Amino acid sequence: MDADGHKGVFQRLGYNSSSNNTNKNQKVCFSWRAGNCTRHPCPYLHRELPLPPPQQHRMSNNNAASTKRPVGFTDDHSKAPRRNTNFNNKWGRNQSGTLRTGGVVKKMDGVCNFWLQGNCKFGDACKFKHSWCTGPFSLLTQLQGHTKVISGISLPSGSDKLYTGSKDETVRVWDCQSGQCAGVTNTAGEVGCMLNEGPWIFVGLPNGVKAWNAQTATDLSLDAPGGQVYSFVVGNDLLFAGAQDGTIFAWKYNMGTNSFEPAASLRGHNLAVVTLVVGANKVYSGSMDSTIRVWSLETLQCVQTLTEHSSVVMSVLCWDQFLLSCSLDKTIKVWVAADSGNLEVTYTHNEEHGLLTLCGMHDAEAKPVLLCSSNDNSIRVYDLPSFTERGRIYSKQEVRSIQIGPGGLFFTGDGTGEVRVWKWLTEATSTA
Repeated sequence: MDADGHKGVFQRLGYNSSSNNTNKNQKVCFSWRAGNCTRHPCPYLHRELPLPPPQQHRMSNNNAASTKRPVGFTDDHSKAPRRNTNFNNKWGRNQSGTLRTGGVVKKMDGVCNFWLQGNCKFGDACKFKHSWCTGPFSLLTQLQGHTKVISGISLPSGSDKLYTGSKDETVRVWDCQSGQCAGVTNTAGEVGCMLNEGPWIFVGLPNGVKAWNAQTATDLSLDAPGGQVYSFVVGNDLLFAGAQDGTIFAWKYNMGTNSFEPAASLRGHNLAVVTLVVGANKVYSGSMDSTIRVWSLETLQCVQTLTEHSSVVMSVLCWDQFLLSCSLDKTIKVWVAADSGNLEVTYTHNEEHGLLTLCGMHDAEAKPVLLCSSNDNSIRVYDLPSFTERGRIYSKQEVRSIQIGPGGLFFTGDGTGEVRVWKWLTEATSTA
C-alpha cells in the first residue's frame, strides 16, 4: 500500500547515516525498547544504534509501490542475511537487558473468559474485564457475513474496498467508508489463502488460483493441480503458491498477453505448504511436514532444509536480516545466517499453546512489533527484539488471518467468520 500511514512498516525509526558520530557515545533507552518510556525529554536514544560501517543495520523496501502481505518488515530481496552479533544478543532480553529463561511467558490476567464466549452471568458486576483486547489498540468495527473461518484478507492498492475470503466458499467485498458488504462472489471451493499485489488479488482454491484485477476487472484462472492452495508470495516477478501435496507452483506475468504463464514447480516438501515468504533473494516455505525449506530465487533450487521445529510450521516472516517462524510445537524461532551462509536458530521463544500466524508491523510510535495468534483464541503482541508483551487481542475462535492496513489500521479474521478492524493508539492515548 502506498498510503502514508503504511510506509513506516518498511523503515526503521530515526536512522540517519549522518548521525553516526553523534550517537557513538549514546545509549538506547531500555524503557523505550520495552515500550513504556515516560521521560519527556528522555536523555537516551529512542531508536536502535547503527552498526559500524560497512555493516549498517537497517530496514528497507525495494518496491515501495507494491502492496505486500503481512509477512514481515522488509522486502529487500537482494540483501543476504548475515550474522549480526550486535543485534543477536538483544533477542528475548527484558528491560534491564537480562536474558529471558526461554520459559513460557507469564499470563496477562484480567479479561473474563465467560464474557468472551457470551455467557458471563455477572454482567457489569464481574470483577474481570469485558473487553476484546488489552493493550495500545482499539476495536473500530466488526464485519459480519462469512459463516466459516476467514482464510484471507486483502486490501489492494488504489481501491477503497476490502476483500475477505473464507472456507464458506465465498469472497466478500467491503466498502471501507461505510463498512457495509458491497458484494459476494461464490468461488465453488474453499478459499485457502489470499494475497494482494498492486491491483491484483489472488485467491487460493482447490487445484487452482483465481487472479482478479481490482482496477480493470480482469478475471484469470491459474491451474495448480496439487490440491488446496494454502499460501502465496511474490518475489523476483514470480507468483508462488503452496499446495496441499507439498508442491510450490510458480508463474510469471506476461504484460503482452495479460496472463500468468507457468514458470516452475518446486518440489521437496512431503506435506502441504502452508506458509511462504521472500527475503534475502530466497523463498522460505513452511510445511505440515514440520520443515522449512530455503529456495534460491535465482535458480529455484532448494539450498537448505530447516528441521528444528517438531510440528507443523504455520507461519514464516522476515524481519531485518532475521527469519522468524512459528509452529504448532508452541515455539517461535528466530533464525540468522551462520558464517557458512546456512541459517541457524539464534533464539527460541516458548508459548503455552500452538501458534498459527505471525504478522510484523510498527505501532503508532513506529516501534517494531510482532502479532502472533495462537490456538487459545488470542493474539499476543510483542515488542521486538525483546519479546516483551505489549497486549493481547481476544476472539471467539482462533484467528487465522491478519492483514496490515494504512494509518495504523490492521484487520483480523477468526474461525467464526468475523472480520475485525483495529487501530493502534499512542501510548499516551492508551494510558488515558
